[in-house]
Amino acid sequence: MFAVHLLSFYFSKLQEDQIKKVDRFLYAMRLSDEQLMDISARFHAEMEKGLSSESNATAAVKMLPTHVFSTPDGSEEGEFLALDLGGSKFKVLRVKVSDNGKRSVEMESETYPIPDEVMNGRGTDLFVHVAESLKDFIQRKHINQKRKPLGFTFSFPCGQSKVDEGVLLSWSKNYKARGVVGTNVVESLRHAIDSVGEVDVDVLALVNDTVGTMMTCGYDDQHCEVGVIVGTGTNACYMEEMRHIDLVEGDEGRMCINTEWGAFGDDGALDDFITQFDREIDAASTNPGKQLFEKMVSGMYMGEMVRLILLKMAKEGLLFDGKVSDALRTKGKFHTKHITLIEQYKEGLKNTKDILLELGLSPSEDDCVAVQHVCTIVSFRSANLCAAALAAVLNRVRRSRKLKRLRITVGVDGTVYRMHPQYPKRLHKVVRRLVPECHVRFVLSESGSSKGAAMVTAVAQRRAAQRKEIDDTLALLSLSPENLQQVRDQMRVELERGLRKDSHSTACVKMLPSFVYRTPNGTERGKFLALDLGGTNFRVLVVKIRSGIRKSVRMYNKIYSIPLEIMQGTGEELFDHIVQCISDFLDYMGMKNTRLPLGFTFSFPCRQTGIDKGSLVSWTKGFKATDCEGNDVVDMLREAIKRRNEFDLDIVAVVNDTVGTMMTCAYEDPKCEIGLIAGTGSNVCYMEEMRNIETVEGDEGRMCINTEWGGFGENDCMENIRTRFDREVDEGSLNKGKQRFEKMTSGMYLGEIVRQILIDLTSRGLLFRGRITEPLKTRGIFETKFLSQIESDRLALLQVRSILQHLGLDSTCDDSIIVKEVCGVVSRRAAQLCGAGMAAVVDKIRENRGLSHLQITVGVDGTLYKLHPHFSGILQNTVKTLAPECDVEFVLSEDGSGKGAALITAVARRQKTKRNGLGSN
Repeated sequence: MFAVHLLSFYFSKLQEDQIKKVDRFLYAMRLSDEQLMDISARFHAEMEKGLSSESNATAAVKMLPTHVFSTPDGSEEGEFLALDLGGSKFKVLRVKVSDNGKRSVEMESETYPIPDEVMNGRGTDLFVHVAESLKDFIQRKHINQKRKPLGFTFSFPCGQSKVDEGVLLSWSKNYKARGVVGTNVVESLRHAIDSVGEVDVDVLALVNDTVGTMMTCGYDDQHCEVGVIVGTGTNACYMEEMRHIDLVEGDEGRMCINTEWGAFGDDGALDDFITQFDREIDAASTNPGKQLFEKMVSGMYMGEMVRLILLKMAKEGLLFDGKVSDALRTKGKFHTKHITLIEQYKEGLKNTKDILLELGLSPSEDDCVAVQHVCTIVSFRSANLCAAALAAVLNRVRRSRKLKRLRITVGVDGTVYRMHPQYPKRLHKVVRRLVPECHVRFVLSESGSSKGAAMVTAVAQRRAAQRKEIDDTLALLSLSPENLQQVRDQMRVELERGLRKDSHSTACVKMLPSFVYRTPNGTERGKFLALDLGGTNFRVLVVKIRSGIRKSVRMYNKIYSIPLEIMQGTGEELFDHIVQCISDFLDYMGMKNTRLPLGFTFSFPCRQTGIDKGSLVSWTKGFKATDCEGNDVVDMLREAIKRRNEFDLDIVAVVNDTVGTMMTCAYEDPKCEIGLIAGTGSNVCYMEEMRNIETVEGDEGRMCINTEWGGFGENDCMENIRTRFDREVDEGSLNKGKQRFEKMTSGMYLGEIVRQILIDLTSRGLLFRGRITEPLKTRGIFETKFLSQIESDRLALLQVRSILQHLGLDSTCDDSIIVKEVCGVVSRRAAQLCGAGMAAVVDKIRENRGLSHLQITVGVDGTLYKLHPHFSGILQNTVKTLAPECDVEFVLSEDGSGKGAALITAVARRQKTKRNGLGSN
């Protein structure tokens, strides 16, 4: 027993001595974590160079755009053909992808040889050989003659400007076919297919084998956004943010980048890590100075690396008693498959001895131990280098997406990864050590490069079909120039009908007289009280107006909420609540005993018979208080003040917020004779000639008309442009069939239109993986403010996803792009409709005044106009196009409902004083 232990100890000591000897000899190949982090940082810098348009031309790592914008989402289906060209043989495959509740992929393939004379002959002969093999496969498999989509895996560096195009940058892997470098290989394949005849295919995608690997794994695991090959060659691809890819136009979404990382170090970035053995391999290669990283990592060179090391160690007397065989001197005699056999866990030392004997050597036990350790160091260095570069890719993805932790899957293929017994475990362990913030899953790709081509083709076909469905849906909301002209012309008709006595009662645009006859002239002054009711908040203000050279308006206000039960209770409860708020404000300001003139901004349709008389036509904006419609709101306020019996107010004017907006702007700009609200609601007012207002006596001068254009379309004059989404929104509203124009243009409804479209697209499997979540079913959850945020040019898709996730919508990058597009279409239509309506108004004013050209200012208020990044520009351009004889300036109006109410009150007081003065004379 003691003898056995002694023998075991002796053998362990022998192994230890041999390992130390090899470690000393190959110390430069043993890399610490610190060195690997350094290499990783260098690779990231090379990635940046390759992505930048300024440095790409000189970058070693080319970072080639693939024009693959999406990984599979599992809904792909159909029958596809695939070609896989990248070695001494190539494959033709038929791939059937089904999504019948249980996703599956069926494949059948044939392998065809490529003779050396074809690989190194004329390029046309190479592609004809491929086309003839494809024809043979189609005939053998009795594939029907219906045109089949085809994906082409072409495992050589190509520059792509679209997914079905690729210009060969350089040959590798012993290919040297003439006349192909610098040409579009897809076109060459198409020409060859045409020349052989009887092959009816549509080449939809050119795919790199690494991209194919990622796409194959992505079909089963939607977290797979990185592909790695470690085989004869080595490469990686990953999904990069479009905003970082200078070489391709567009900032939205992602695109797969083929890094071509085999060239890392070609510019000297790895010089201090390159050993004498790396230099020998490079010097003897067919491409000296090129693909240096690949020569340090890939299976094509690993066996030769070991041979050179063993040869040098033998020559220095460190192995085989200093004896060298002819085989050991011969390039290419030691293969990477030998390393795989030598590093096997149990049979490794026996395999080592057998392989060395085949090479004509007479190894001792300690030689076998040393050789095994040499193989371990060479393969481990390969895994380390691969891990360092992959860590840079993973960290980049994590940082680009601003994530603390990244969950991601890496699809891997290649003979080294697949066959070497230790390689995968080593690679995984080092990657996880280098990027602890990333939860990385590694998946071995099955038939990656071949199946992947079919997957890219399937994704391209799926995206094209989905794109058509989405385009067809959004086209419903797209307005042609003719549509906009019709809206303008019809709006003009309705404006006229609202002004005429014989048609006013049936007109959908009510054209309500405001009894505001003039805009401010700058002489207004005094202290005024203003009330502002138009939504869920109610404001009470004191407004101090100064005239003269230093004219100014100062305001003090307090905001009070209006609970839903008050909004939808009785009219008496609503006005009692308003008076209670006024009482609190007067106490707060110490003004209970002061009787100030008051302007009441009441932002609902009112039929006025005087400046201080207005009957509510109908509630909007969610109000439903009973016993109000048809009654004078000023009288109801006065009655509530009497019931309170605490103070008295001089109510001079009842004011619409749109009129207030115009008056506020006119205080600064005398040309302002139009007011526009584009916010929660939508409305316009303007100064109309008294002679045209048949519902009010008098022909002299002008009066501001509150159009209440939100009702436009209630007579079905817009049915040709209303969509099923508009009808859904109308059906779910409090005032079904009413305010149709407002429901297409105002902030209260745009988010709801977007939600209806998102539900429709999701129900058809075009969004959110076809899952309609509870939040998406919730009316009102998609607020209009989200449109403004999502459409912001400064907002990256990552932030769009964050907004959607906040709403309980788990979106992919593609989903975020579509949602942004939907928001854009809805808000664009709203802005165009407002623009068409405004064109009708300004053209009417121009014709009223008999002018060939009109210069006028529009005072604008409303969150949609103020906060949406594109609304104002689209509206203004639409007006310019549809009313070319009018020069219209749009000016933001500050607090029309508060300041405007006070100015209207001031103007009314001035007019009353003037009339009284004339009367006494």
